[in-house]
Amino acid sequence: MSQSVARALAVLPLLAKGPAPLGAVADELAVHKSTALRLLRTLDEHGFVYRQPDGRYRLGSKLFALAAEAMENLDVREIAHPHLVELNRATGHTVHLALHQDDEVVYVDKVDSRYPVRMYSRIGRPVPLTVAAVAKLLLADLPEAERRALAERIEYPRYTPRSTPDAAAFLHELDLVREQGWATDLGGHEESVNCLGAPVHGPDGRVVAALSVSAPGVVVSADGLLELLPQVLRTADAISQDYSGAQERT
Repeated sequence: MSQSVARALAVLPLLAKGPAPLGAVADELAVHKSTALRLLRTLDEHGFVYRQPDGRYRLGSKLFALAAEAMENLDVREIAHPHLVELNRATGHTVHLALHQDDEVVYVDKVDSRYPVRMYSRIGRPVPLTVAAVAKLLLADLPEAERRALAERIEYPRYTPRSTPDAAAFLHELDLVREQGWATDLGGHEESVNCLGAPVHGPDGRVVAALSVSAPGVVVSADGLLELLPQVLRTADAISQDYSGAQERT
């Protein structure tokens, strides 16, 4: 039975590449055509594959429906929270998780710093789009046309001398974030507060959330915070794996 299950599962990645005839499926599984036909008929009966009029097989609607339902019911906040707690425990600094909603980026989870001097933030509160590390990560992942349209219609408050001044500078920074895979806010919103963020990816590789570690300069310098980058990236990668149901990479 386990061998049959393994063979049936092996059919799905093959058909994900496009419709295939019975012979190609049999060759991929290294089995006789009669064995491949039994597997395909069973999968067809349950809606996981579909036999086209030309005799070739492709993935069925039931598979797509299950995938869509599973993604709708995934709560990235619930999945991420234990990882945020562990990152907070290891660093001692405030950790946030944020999502992109319409033209806003909103904090959806937070674990407070253990130090007496903390940054102020609140779950459910929008973050400053043009300076926050989590905002840069989420907006950098938008298609180019959407990024440019957004950059042209938002305002650029000068919170500090380090704030992003205009659309051109913002787009340049988003390009850098896309290239390097992480982002910072080094005194762009509050001169005394620095922030380092990393993206959480979904199964399709798109950024579904962003996490960050933030700390006042009196607690840790900007350079000291940047030393945490490998740990922050590992945390984001672990959340991405849990969210996507992916096997751990070696």
